[in-house]
Amino acid sequence: MNAEYSSQAPDRVLVVGPSWVGDMVMAQALFKQLTISRPGVEIDVLAPPWSDPLLVRMPEVRNALTKPIGHGELALGRRWKLGRQLASRGYDQSIVLPNSFKSALVPWLAGIPRRTGWRGEHRYGLLNDLRKLDPQRLPLMVQRFVALAQDDGEPLPRLIPGPELQVDTEAAQAVGNKFGLAPQGRVLALCPGAEFGGAKRWPDSYFATLARRYIDLGWQVVLFGSPKDQEVTTRIADACASAHCLDLAGKTSLGEAVDLLSLCSAVVSNDSGLMHIAAALNRPTLVIYGATSPDFTPPLSKRAAIERSEIECAPCFERDCPLQHHRCMRDTLPEQVADKLARLIIATDQDVDNQ
Repeated sequence: MNAEYSSQAPDRVLVVGPSWVGDMVMAQALFKQLTISRPGVEIDVLAPPWSDPLLVRMPEVRNALTKPIGHGELALGRRWKLGRQLASRGYDQSIVLPNSFKSALVPWLAGIPRRTGWRGEHRYGLLNDLRKLDPQRLPLMVQRFVALAQDDGEPLPRLIPGPELQVDTEAAQAVGNKFGLAPQGRVLALCPGAEFGGAKRWPDSYFATLARRYIDLGWQVVLFGSPKDQEVTTRIADACASAHCLDLAGKTSLGEAVDLLSLCSAVVSNDSGLMHIAAALNRPTLVIYGATSPDFTPPLSKRAAIERSEIECAPCFERDCPLQHHRCMRDTLPEQVADKLARLIIATDQDVDNQ
């Protein structure tokens, strides 16, 4: 334990948040651990503007502070100005989640006394509570986040609190009505996109096969994604050729997508930010892994299941298949996914009945 810094002391904390949707969802585990270990702590999060709809659904966060700097931008002048603005807020500690040099500048410029983070891009001096990461001890990203709520070397809590996004039920239902979600009956959400790259995507023809199967069972199918995913979701919707398949990719805000996912009966997703949102909403979520691994960023929910490739070259963690065959995803057939999804839905229904 670092004698200079005690985890009992700081009660006003600035967290510099990550730049990806899934990482921001997982960061809620850190916020929850801070509130557990430091009752009365006040947590502000400095993050990109797109993250506001997530942070307002995390009751542990007092303020979401917009970072007026684009991802990857140095923008020294704006960082200096922001640091000076934050200096008056009286933070006791800053926890910097990204590993970049740039992300550590603002807390240093703000003069925050304790500046905590993992070793990264030449951050000596900018961070004065600098930790050396042991990937064997902390294999999961969520563990690495939560460890920063502890003193250096202190063991992780036995149970790591999972993300739990809070949704206003009436507001969510209004969003569902706006976009045409079935007011009765079951809804299957499909999330066929992945910002990381094509290697993480289950084939759109497989998504279409699964969608048709559930439409035949009387379900409504809703396709989620960003504007970048519209080409894929359009192909899936066209293959379904059904009024019961609703393509919402690029048509919702992030906040609306969160509310809509909260209304869905089950979710099938690639390893993506939407997957982490669905898991944090406690929706039955089946995640298909190929090029990436659940050993680093699994869905953090008891109502989640995983279908992972076991071929020799997986996971490769490449954006596109370096061998050009994409077998890690193509060999995971729709029948396998449908069977596992059916078991997940049955188990969830039984769990709900027993509550």
